[in-house]
Amino acid sequence: MDALLTAAAGGLRARIESLDLLANNIANANTAGFKADREFYSTYLAEESLDGPEGTMPVQSPVVEKNWTDFQQGVTIATGSPLDVALAGPGFFALQTANGPVYTRNGNFRLQPDGLLTAASGDSVLNAEGKTIRLDPRQPISIDQTGTIRQGGAIVARLSVTDFEDRSQLQKAGASVFRYDASLPPPRTAISKVEQGRLENANFQPAESAVRLVNVMRQFEMLQKAIALGSEMNRRAIEEVAKI
Repeated sequence: MDALLTAAAGGLRARIESLDLLANNIANANTAGFKADREFYSTYLAEESLDGPEGTMPVQSPVVEKNWTDFQQGVTIATGSPLDVALAGPGFFALQTANGPVYTRNGNFRLQPDGLLTAASGDSVLNAEGKTIRLDPRQPISIDQTGTIRQGGAIVARLSVTDFEDRSQLQKAGASVFRYDASLPPPRTAISKVEQGRLENANFQPAESAVRLVNVMRQFEMLQKAIALGSEMNRRAIEEVAKI
């Protein structure tokens, strides 16, 4: 294929992947604890391009080499709910699912009729010992900065707040939850302040994503024009050769 068309097609594919990331970010702008996805661009050199005609340069196509998650902390907002908690600093809350533990910054917790403390998804919130937490629905709930939960002046449990040596090993398992491979170094206790009655917003500004979305769309349009121009040049070249 023509070098211009190859490079432009590679660029289109990379921009489509960027559009998918931006669309997902914008869709989760109001999801508590959501962490934005970013892309890392690189170039791809196909082996077959090395066998081109003598004097031609190998074609390098732009690609999104990998996606990465931005774990920067989002802004916390007051909600007034005693079961809403946010983390000021590093770390994640631990949840128990049917497929094992997951980790989240979304502290929008609920109390089930039987007293089980869960996330909005229904997954159980874990304490520092890795066990589920049961509270008395009839009593007020107090959560201090260490994550210690008290009812009636007595300590009931302490929220698990953990962090990881290498956060890049965390894999998204939902809008604001992450899964961690148990074969990797175990999570460690995080030194972070727990804030009751607050939730952490998504860690990006929708306006920023909207501007990036416009830029990517403009790049997409320019690459489409480049493909159209390249196709027209090839058509004319074929027609001129036919006349000769």
